[in-house]
Parts: sequence; C-alpha cells; structure tokens
Amino acid sequence: MKKIILFAMLAVAGITASNAQTTKKAKAAKVAKIEGAGMAFESETIDYGTIAHNADGKREFVFVNNGTKPLIITNAQGSCGCTVPTSPKEPIAPGAKGVIGVKYATDRVGAFTKTVTITSNAEGQPTKVLTIKGTVLPDPVKS
Repeated sequence: MKKIILFAMLAVAGITASNAQTTKKAKAAKVAKIEGAGMAFESETIDYGTIAHNADGKREFVFVNNGTKPLIITNAQGSCGCTVPTSPKEPIAPGAKGVIGVKYATDRVGAFTKTVTITSNAEGQPTKVLTIKGTVLPDPVKS
C-alpha cells in the first residue's frame, strides 16, 4: 500500500513539473519575431488601482525587442506635466529587454487616465501609446 501511495505521489509531482516547464516555453513563443527593430510590451496599460495621496507614483513598462535590428527610442513624452516618462538612451539589442519608467504625480487627488507616447525606429509602429490609470485617494480626515 505504501508503495502505491509513493508511486502516485511521484507521478503527480512529475506531471506537475513537466506542465510548469511547458507553460514557460509557450509564454516565450508568443512574441513573434519581425524583420527590423521591434517593440513588444508585456502590458500596454498600468493600473495603479487606488493609491494614497502622495504615494510612490513610479511604475515600469517592460518590453522586449522582438526584431532583428537594434531598437532605438528617440522620445518618450507624457500627456501632461504630471506624467514623467524615462526611456533607455542606448539601443536595445534584438531579443533584449528594456524598461520605460513612468512617474505619476500622486499629489493630485481623484481618478486619472494619462498616456505616454514612445517614438522609436520600431518597424510598423514608429509611435506607441502606453496608458496609466488609477485613483488617488484624498488624505484621511483627522478628528
């Protein structure tokens, strides 16, 4: 009886481990290669959710150059002064990851939806619009 239980547990562990590895391979295969420079984002929208007044407004958009040539980002522009993006200054090699940083000024209370426009040499999409959204709560009322 102990041998059957041991065998069953090993079989379940083996199946679980093999499925976990398959999932990672499938995820990597989703990014299609393109000719020239490319820019594929993990997510094109960042949802801050509900955050406190004057909380840390820094977030990151992660992308990969899914092309065959280096990706050069020439400009990153926020839709207003309250949204400040940062971008890599050096070219992103094919297959390499890059990060577009964005800092929202959380001193402004209320809901927000802002955009960051990225200009690059990406084939087929020289400009890419990314979105940030959320709600900044007012300070709690002191009694």
